[in-house]
Amino acid sequence: MIEQELDRHWKTVANTIRDGIMIVDELGTIIYVNQAFEMITGYSKDEMIGRDCTVLDCDICERTRHNKGRQWCELFEFGRINQRRCVFRHKNGGTIHALKNASVFHDDHNQVIGAVETVTDITDLIDKDNRIAEYQQKMRSEDTFHGIIGASRPMQKIFDLIANAARSDAPVIIFGESGTGKELVANAIHEISARNQGPCVKVNCAALTESLLESELFGHVKGAYTGAFKSRAGRFETAHGGSMFLDEIGDLPLTTQVKLLRVLEDKIVERVGDNAPIPVNVRIISATNRDLRTMIAERKFREDFYFRINVIPIHLPPLRERVEDIPLLAESVFRTIRMKSGKNVTGISNETMSVLMNYSWPGNVRELKSAFEYACVTCQGTTIQPGHLPPTILQEKRTDIPIQRSALNREEIKKIELVEVLEKTEGNQSQAAKLLGVTRVTVWNRMKRYGISSKTHITTH
Repeated sequence: MIEQELDRHWKTVANTIRDGIMIVDELGTIIYVNQAFEMITGYSKDEMIGRDCTVLDCDICERTRHNKGRQWCELFEFGRINQRRCVFRHKNGGTIHALKNASVFHDDHNQVIGAVETVTDITDLIDKDNRIAEYQQKMRSEDTFHGIIGASRPMQKIFDLIANAARSDAPVIIFGESGTGKELVANAIHEISARNQGPCVKVNCAALTESLLESELFGHVKGAYTGAFKSRAGRFETAHGGSMFLDEIGDLPLTTQVKLLRVLEDKIVERVGDNAPIPVNVRIISATNRDLRTMIAERKFREDFYFRINVIPIHLPPLRERVEDIPLLAESVFRTIRMKSGKNVTGISNETMSVLMNYSWPGNVRELKSAFEYACVTCQGTTIQPGHLPPTILQEKRTDIPIQRSALNREEIKKIELVEVLEKTEGNQSQAAKLLGVTRVTVWNRMKRYGISSKTHITTH
């Protein structure tokens, strides 16, 4: 291709490039833009050609006014811009983050006759960085405990129980309504336990038939049943050295309960179709939303198995019993969904928060998450209003829940609670530990951390 033909086709080349290209004359008047520049800015070629380049309102275009009244960009003084981050305005008023390169043109007499600049749109990258930073800030929040959100007193007690349970290797059972976060608690116990270098294996006892459940838990050998074409290790073998989370344990068949009881007592499993014992070292964490005591009376759950798994019980409060946590949860869920959706929704109105705090939340935190997923779809503005919430939430009228936002973080609540309990026990640390459900050492450590050093300080608080 000869040079003259290349000159004829340079616009085709320019329109093939993904970066935006803009050419201006010596006065800063736009004389050419490529298709990528149109896509990035939202302006058509016809809307831009003939206009001053200041229409883009670029934040690094520091202009100087010369004696002749010409308004030039600093580019014309220094001749080049290399990989400068800049921000300019989209046609719709939005913000575009870009990397800019620019250079001036000279004629045969070395006089400036114009300039060319290229822009690479990095808006998506900046948005992702901002979302990552927001997520990291969320994870560092004082009102979270290993991913569990709550500043209310009921949740502070749960956090203490989790910490104490993690120091033990005894079986834990988590009671709570559907959607209260039982799996989060199980994960937290594993994460801060001595087993955190091992796996945490989850099995949903309600999701499998009896035969499949035993194969999943204990494994099987080749030919154990129709379709068992090869031997397979069970979840207990997989979880060796770590933890096993048995969700919905109230749905466990009675025959499987017997076999699990042996695993808990003898620390061995036998694969289906084999009687060779396999040693396993696994910590059992179970969870249920059912009343196991009633099931025992109805002979639907074994009492001996119940006592074996119910060594460290943790009862999660429903959301309606920790109303002061709703603003914290709502803000967290909102930020997470906004980061995933990328929508330009900036906040939750006070009226919406009042509605949320006056709702009974039968589905607990899981229902709260669903409500915000719905709201982020229906909201076309920048703030979530009551009308954006699901109809079921708006239809319920309640007046028995106080509408307030928790202004205290977790540490402040712990301190107040400790002071009140010590006042009640007249400074007796052992009795205070019993009331708080923690050890005496924990009470002593908190007194030291919060500067509560004497009975005199407590009673005068």
